[in-house]
Amino acid sequence: MPICRFEDHPWPEIAELPGPRTVAILPLGAVEAHGPHLPLSTDVLLANGMAESAARELSNRGWTVLILPPITYSAAPFAAGFAGTISVRPETVTALVVDVVSSLWKQGFSRVVLANAHFDPSHLGSIYAAIEQLETHAAEVGAGTVLFPDVTRRRHARRLTPEFQSGACHAGCYEGSMVMALRPELVRDAVRRELPEVPVSLSEAIRSGATSFEELGGDLAYVGAPAEATAEEGRTTLGILGKLLVETLLADTADY
Repeated sequence: MPICRFEDHPWPEIAELPGPRTVAILPLGAVEAHGPHLPLSTDVLLANGMAESAARELSNRGWTVLILPPITYSAAPFAAGFAGTISVRPETVTALVVDVVSSLWKQGFSRVVLANAHFDPSHLGSIYAAIEQLETHAAEVGAGTVLFPDVTRRRHARRLTPEFQSGACHAGCYEGSMVMALRPELVRDAVRRELPEVPVSLSEAIRSGATSFEELGGDLAYVGAPAEATAEEGRTTLGILGKLLVETLLADTADY
């Protein structure tokens, strides 16, 4: 069965695709500083890579998969002090997710999976607010299902890399490896190899009240160990992230 880039098709072809074995995957990212070595588009690239990994497996299982254009702008206050970061209000993100998913439901695409690679607390809060609104709407009118495997949750995070589990994972080895696997030409590799490790856990710093990278010692908009990144690790991680999306979908269907 096909994998469709939603925006690449004329409307009559899209109109034929809704069905019980069709799923739409919505990548969620941000335009945000990721150290002096990774592109501002890092989170968008990773969300797309996660969606593509899931789409390949689901297609092999007989599903029709639509990968939607990503939601690129999001709440990114943690990195707002760095040039290039574009941060929008959390309620804007919530409204956009609700509107996009609702529009898909109205067209008959009853299952939507969110592929998220941006972990700013404001952004995550926006997603959960959107899901709450959508679930209320679905309960009232029977519109559809929205699924969100939040990789920051312990049951998912424990399957990912040690750096991710430590919380020191913004533009470090975890994210850098995946960008190297997906778009190596966008990595400033000579810079990356010279960057020292910044072993600061974002999750712990946030719990302690930090609200920006500057406050926790990430003066170059990264934490973790960029110099240790490898494309091989990135490919492995993308495979795991794809499986999390697949498993979340199948758990909601009779296929699991």
